[in-house]
Amino acid sequence: MSDLAEYLAVIVSIFAIVDPIGALPFFVSLTEGYDAADRRVIRGRAVLVLGAVLGGMALFGRFLFAAFGFTLAAFEIAGGILLFVVAFDMLQGEVTRTRLSTEDRAEAITRRDEISVVPLGIPLLAGPGAISTVMIYEGNAGNDPFLILAVFVAVGITTALTYVVLRYGERIFRSLGKVGVMAMTRVLGLLLAAVGVQFVINGAVAIAPHL
Repeated sequence: MSDLAEYLAVIVSIFAIVDPIGALPFFVSLTEGYDAADRRVIRGRAVLVLGAVLGGMALFGRFLFAAFGFTLAAFEIAGGILLFVVAFDMLQGEVTRTRLSTEDRAEAITRRDEISVVPLGIPLLAGPGAISTVMIYEGNAGNDPFLILAVFVAVGITTALTYVVLRYGERIFRSLGKVGVMAMTRVLGLLLAAVGVQFVINGAVAIAPHL
């Protein structure tokens, strides 16, 4: 039962940090006036970038630890702090500054043909927080095949759900309204803040014996 809870926590955490619901207002406003075919292409490319980036980090993330020489504990503390910053912005009902800057917004409006990759795919969906989360979970999985598989399953589920959210974005946005979207974003932000704190605690406990 505890293993199942751990696997579910991985899925919920990755979905929360990607936060496609919080990205809805930006996606809807940016693609306003586009026909169905153009929106389908933008949506498909953005989701493909999301899946490829997070899947690549899940596949090769542990090798990056060895390549750069930093420990998992150090990355957990850094990633936990980053997640808490992201969560704090989500609790304010904002698109986090670590994922989308004012310059990104302005450039996206003038270069709509490229928005599916930047900034929708990166960093709005697959941002630093999402990448860090996937790498930390994969690093903690060790040689546990089920936990390793859970990370990939979580990436797959998150990618699929993100496609659904963006596919029916306008309908969802109209149904929830701005207040509803902000409320959902705050709930996900609260969950994410707890994950960030736990990452910091895990990292601190791991390095404490060496201090």
